[in-house]
Amino acid sequence: MASNELGKLRRSTAAATFGPGAIVDFRAGEATISAVAAGLEEWDRNFPPAGMLNLQAIREERLEKKLKVKGFRLPPVRDPAKDSDAERALVAVRFPAWLQCPQCDRIGHEKRWNYEPGRAGRICQECTNKAPGRHNVYVIPVRFVMACEAGHLDEFPWHFWVGHAEGCTNRDSFLLLRSEQAGLAGLILSCPKCKARRSMDGIFSKDTWKRFADCRGRRHWIAGGNETCGHKPRSVQRGASNLYFPVIESALSIPPWSDRLQEALGVHWGAIVNTMPEERAMYVRILARGDLKPVLDELQLTPERLSEEIERRLVAQDQINTDNLRLEEYRQFTGGVQLQGLDREFEIRPQILPAALKPWFSRLVKVTRLREVRAMTGFTRIQPPGDTRESHAPLSATPLDWLPAVEVRGEGVFLEFSEEALTAWEKRPSVVARAEKLDGRWKREWAERYGSDSKPARIITPRFLLIHTFAHALMRQLTLDCGYSSTALRERLYVEPGNTPMAGLLVYTATTDDDGTLGGLQREGDPVRIERSIRAALGAQTWCSSDPLCIEDMLNGEDDLSLAACHSCVLSPETSCEEFNRFLDRAMLVGTPSSAATGFFAGMVAGEV
Repeated sequence: MASNELGKLRRSTAAATFGPGAIVDFRAGEATISAVAAGLEEWDRNFPPAGMLNLQAIREERLEKKLKVKGFRLPPVRDPAKDSDAERALVAVRFPAWLQCPQCDRIGHEKRWNYEPGRAGRICQECTNKAPGRHNVYVIPVRFVMACEAGHLDEFPWHFWVGHAEGCTNRDSFLLLRSEQAGLAGLILSCPKCKARRSMDGIFSKDTWKRFADCRGRRHWIAGGNETCGHKPRSVQRGASNLYFPVIESALSIPPWSDRLQEALGVHWGAIVNTMPEERAMYVRILARGDLKPVLDELQLTPERLSEEIERRLVAQDQINTDNLRLEEYRQFTGGVQLQGLDREFEIRPQILPAALKPWFSRLVKVTRLREVRAMTGFTRIQPPGDTRESHAPLSATPLDWLPAVEVRGEGVFLEFSEEALTAWEKRPSVVARAEKLDGRWKREWAERYGSDSKPARIITPRFLLIHTFAHALMRQLTLDCGYSSTALRERLYVEPGNTPMAGLLVYTATTDDDGTLGGLQREGDPVRIERSIRAALGAQTWCSSDPLCIEDMLNGEDDLSLAACHSCVLSPETSCEEFNRFLDRAMLVGTPSSAATGFFAGMVAGEV
């Protein structure tokens, strides 16, 4: 291992949790290193060829068209068979630059500490000299940094915060940060020269920084990418969960996009589709005598048949609804098995719905095979992404014609709610009142973030709350029934009123490891098994260990975007939830002590069916 290597990441996290702009903690020998993952330009520079000519590129037609890119790149990995790959690696930039000695409590900029040439760790020389055997005492990253809602990162203003005495000359050197008692109030920042002292209490308050200077627009993940910013920065903990929210767009590979035709054609696809339509078939025949011959043999196609498949794809491409990719997926789930395609990545098996579930559901489908492509388009800080219209921090200095993505394969269970039952239930006054309460909180938060003139694009409806909360309840139960870990399951919601209403959900195991292909989850889609799982899931929601506080919405503050929901009942790992554990209310499932009719499944819970 090269001396300046920091460590390894799972491939799937490099395009999500630890994507460009994220702070990643590494352990380099005995030293702890905190760094920001660099932008996409470094992917091209360190793992050529650049762009979609790279061998680690993937395609997903519908998602490409929606995001207006030519394709996607998997996070690069080294080829162990190539000696030239030994020195290749993704780049990370040290952040924060302020470090603290765990023994003497001094904090200072990285340039103030000693180091070993070629190594990333920094050393407190004073403490090292005192250590037995002069064993190196490595300094660690400070706990606090500054961030703004535009995605910028900056150092905490330590010298500003301590408030040096007038005439103090120690304005660019070491300070002391010591814990004198529990909590932030007992964490004291002091200057050893002028003896100025100040508690760290209040640094997380938004009001604390209102009179502070505007954000300096630091984008450490982009070389020379700093910009002007009008936001006020806020202090956050370096490892806080709200410091990085990846913005993910995803799509399932459905017919006719679920075959591997385009993948097999590789770089030839662009040349073929850019040929004049009247000359395309001839061009394919010419290629079939040379470079395309192995591809035709692999796909078991003649040149004529290949030309037909390409034309079919191009016609379907023009019909892609980029405004709502999920509507096409929903139609596949509710329309039966699709048989066309080469080497299908999408296979479903409609099941007979148990009679006991028919008052609430209209369709049950076992998904025995699926492929999902998750593309990262940017990220946010402080607040999770709330709407596609808002601006996100970019992954590169200038827009590229590709985006980072991962492809995952798995299985799942799809359930469609009864539209008749939903329509009657969502008109009940108690149901409408709870949904309006949460929608009001959502609108207030949106106005605080983007101004009172800005309105969120969606309304938090009873239907959405019901289906989302039920997905969480079902995921929790299925982890017990089929043995998958809670992080291995994900939800995919299909909720939209209107001329073509959607009211369904997919619980699936789209993971990058082998968990997604073991067959355990799709087996739970058997009619007898799913009825048992649904009853058990709803039974578990009738009582929470935090009740009555939980069911009465007394655990969440006025700014919280959930009602009756906590970690003891419906909250799931954030990687499993599309909404970052927001917009949940188990009262929509089982009702409240004062209003059982609020629950959509009140009849099942009461044992009436």
